[in-house]
Amino acid sequence: MPPARQILRGVMVLELLGVFGAYTLFHKMNQSQDFRNTMNRKFPSILEAFYQSNEWAGVYGMRERDQRAWSDRQD
Repeated sequence: MPPARQILRGVMVLELLGVFGAYTLFHKMNQSQDFRNTMNRKFPSILEAFYQSNEWAGVYGMRERDQRAWSDRQD
């Protein structure tokens, strides 16, 4: 097999893994408020992108519900 074809195949596999990983992360954040809290503490920029993508898709209020729930836990 020519080297160019192997490189192309490797790039395609990496892209598929990246898409699958992004979907898995989105799904986990979409399902679990606790996981979003962990993401808020460790990777706030990723959580912000998650909230923005939901708002662009017309899903509003998740950020506010999370902040309310997290502030209630601290009180």
